[in-house]
Amino acid sequence: MSADRSHRHFHDQLDALKRMMIDMSEKAERLVELSVEALLEHDAGKAQAVIAGDKTIDALEIEVEQAAIAMLALQQPMARDLRFIVAAIKVSSDLERVGDHGVNIAQSALRLIEMKSNITPDPEIQDMARRARAMLSESLDALIRADGALGRAVCRADDAVDALQDSVFRILLTHMMESPTRISEALELLLVGRNLERVADLATNIGEDAVYLAEGKQIKHHFEDRSASAAG
Repeated sequence: MSADRSHRHFHDQLDALKRMMIDMSEKAERLVELSVEALLEHDAGKAQAVIAGDKTIDALEIEVEQAAIAMLALQQPMARDLRFIVAAIKVSSDLERVGDHGVNIAQSALRLIEMKSNITPDPEIQDMARRARAMLSESLDALIRADGALGRAVCRADDAVDALQDSVFRILLTHMMESPTRISEALELLLVGRNLERVADLATNIGEDAVYLAEGKQIKHHFEDRSASAAG
């Protein structure tokens, strides 16, 4: 194979890898959306659809990982392409975990349906879910486009989701204090909030990977700040 054909073949493979990751991200985002719909609408059918749909996310994780490893072994990519392929392996794991959090929410929805619960803090849960899904979509977009500014914006957006989780906790704590018989319901909803918070955390991880891909700077755990202080 000529150098030009080999180069084109590599970039075709890279494009295919990006399409797989976009597909996986969209499916994971949809599972989270559907799980919250199941919760708010008391819809057991939607909850079961989330649990069944998680198998597709699991399969896509394996496909992305296998494609990325094959490219590393056979193409020996350099610089940004190398960073992207390595990031793809990690991000596919993060997206698989997003699917797992969707399943967790769906399972909580089923238990709450069985309890006939009606204490859901709808606005806060809906807002958390909307923000977490937006972060997930934007983080993947930042990674695919190697957009460091967008990756940083995703990381900053995590604070709002954390604040909403605190609000959910306070609301549910009030419910538990007023009516101890409803503690089980409130604890399920706390789990829902925690799972949405974790989705936002995983989106933040992907945003950090996007910054590293675009800028070659590591911002996880404020590493960038510590490096600047050490240099000074």
